[in-house]
Amino acid sequence: MSHLKLNDIIELLKEFTSQRNDTLQVILIGGLALHYYGMTDRATFDVDAEVKGDVEGLIAFLKQRGIPADMGENISGWSVIGMPGQYRERSITIHEETLLTVKVLHPSDFVISKLRRFTNEDIEDAFFVVNRFDLKENEILERAEDGAKRSPKDTALLLFRKNVALFIKMIKS
Repeated sequence: MSHLKLNDIIELLKEFTSQRNDTLQVILIGGLALHYYGMTDRATFDVDAEVKGDVEGLIAFLKQRGIPADMGENISGWSVIGMPGQYRERSITIHEETLLTVKVLHPSDFVISKLRRFTNEDIEDAFFVVNRFDLKENEILERAEDGAKRSPKDTALLLFRKNVALFIKMIKS
């Protein structure tokens, strides 16, 4: 399977909404968001997104075309650590027409989404976005703490806070 391109996915989303004659709002996260942010050499093979609309229908539509998708109505629930409040409102519209709105996370919210998982690839992605958008440590810390406040009391919070502190140290060096 070849890697996905942002423009191709937008065309497929347009086809889906046109066929259904129904609205769809999508916030892209992961590799496709990175393409928008400027990391065009990042290969991605699936669509990670928060979707307002026919999630199951869209997943089936993409699957018929050989495209795996991790989608849901609330990406904050994809981790014990919640997303910062108002992340949907801060998301950036990259394509809009009558039936379809496609957005990406605000860069600082994208970084938090990556720090929630904290794999090597996630750290590399977060570094790229921090450098590309000249994000400041205090903005990352504020967003991280806001996400932590929205999370259940769990040992995962301790690990998340340690990972955020480690990431901030890495940025400074």
